[in-house]
Amino acid sequence: MASYSLSKSWQSSPMGARVIRLFLGVTFIYGGWNKATDSGFLDPKSAHYIGAQISSYLTTSPISFILKHIIEHATLFGWLVMLSEFAIGIATLTGIALELASLGGFFLSITLWLSATWSVKPYFLGSDTAYAILWLALFFLVRNNTKGRRVTALLPDLRDRREALRIFGIAAASVAAVFAGSRFRTATPTPETGTAIAKLADFPIGSTKAFAAADGTPSVLFRTKAGVFAYSRVCTHQGCTVGYDAKSNLLICPCHGAQFDPTKDGAAISGPTKISLPKISVAIKGTDIVQI
Repeated sequence: MASYSLSKSWQSSPMGARVIRLFLGVTFIYGGWNKATDSGFLDPKSAHYIGAQISSYLTTSPISFILKHIIEHATLFGWLVMLSEFAIGIATLTGIALELASLGGFFLSITLWLSATWSVKPYFLGSDTAYAILWLALFFLVRNNTKGRRVTALLPDLRDRREALRIFGIAAASVAAVFAGSRFRTATPTPETGTAIAKLADFPIGSTKAFAAADGTPSVLFRTKAGVFAYSRVCTHQGCTVGYDAKSNLLICPCHGAQFDPTKDGAAISGPTKISLPKISVAIKGTDIVQI
């Protein structure tokens, strides 16, 4: 097996592949870093929590049947996404297992398209489809060089000690990057007590709105003829994030089917829990709806 050379991995690639490689590699490392430095990404009480993000995709995503199972292990999935983004980005820039990294980036981008940006219309306004095409183009560009020779093997040969060490180095660097990012975490901005959640004029009777409470808890605000009220969206069964179903006028947990009635103080009316959703104190003050 030929010895590894970072410079050769770039020199042997067509110019188009180099441009795409640089952009995708830097972007995916930045994506991993952005998640690693976000204190709310792995915090179930945060509106930025990966589980809350996945829950918001369930009503539109064509792979919701898969996402429902992922929500139960959302924190683990969040770790996997962060590590994958770092690993794919680092592998892309270093040229180690480049074809495998390209396929990994393609798969991750397709997954994000089918969940996070599936509802974006027209489709070309969503970035994930563009990333998927770039990853696929990079795969074919590096699969064969201009002379038609294979540039790299699709799968690394882990029987080769040097190749195994390089793959281990990518994994170690990814883990190190995640923990380095955790040292730079900043608190996710959330509404403070007394801070406006919504403008009264923009929130007519019959409206609902997801928001983050002062402590970061994902919550939902309602306005009816009786006034305004809000509940935590953290299910009292196992902590999944409930979503509001406008057809049934219920808050429903996507994990195990618990249902809560917002018109009855958030009471659990069906499913594996009998504990009501915690109330979030809100009130109308002047022209705003605020948490109190």
